[in-house]
Amino acid sequence: MHTSTYSRIVRASGIYDLLVTAPFATPWTFALLHGQLSSVNMALGGAPLPAFTPLHILFACLMGTVVVLWSVLRIGDPQPRFGRYDGAGRFGFSLWMAWTLAQTGMPMLWLFIVPELAWGVVQWLPVRGRQGGTGNGPRG
Repeated sequence: MHTSTYSRIVRASGIYDLLVTAPFATPWTFALLHGQLSSVNMALGGAPLPAFTPLHILFACLMGTVVVLWSVLRIGDPQPRFGRYDGAGRFGFSLWMAWTLAQTGMPMLWLFIVPELAWGVVQWLPVRGRQGGTGNGPRG
């Protein structure tokens, strides 16, 4: 794919992340999200999510804040190397979510695993620069 197409994908992945992750960024929005995720998990045949302590919420909000900032960076400056790093990060996130799925059987995790893997794969597709070369490494 061409670099301009790839940059649009990097920006789109940033927008997706911003929308999905913003509720994780504050304790108040996370409290609302936690209830919704629990309802979705039960609707899919799983158990209610366990209650979170303030320490669990701290880590959820730290993750949410970092991902929101990373999203804003990719939306404003969708460089191919940012897409490569984001793709690698998504493979890591997918791995940890798959591990949690194996440990808990929570069906709602599929709603996160599938898009994470899809964004990861598309951000690791070969890119042709303007000179006709490929941008397959982290620098893009």
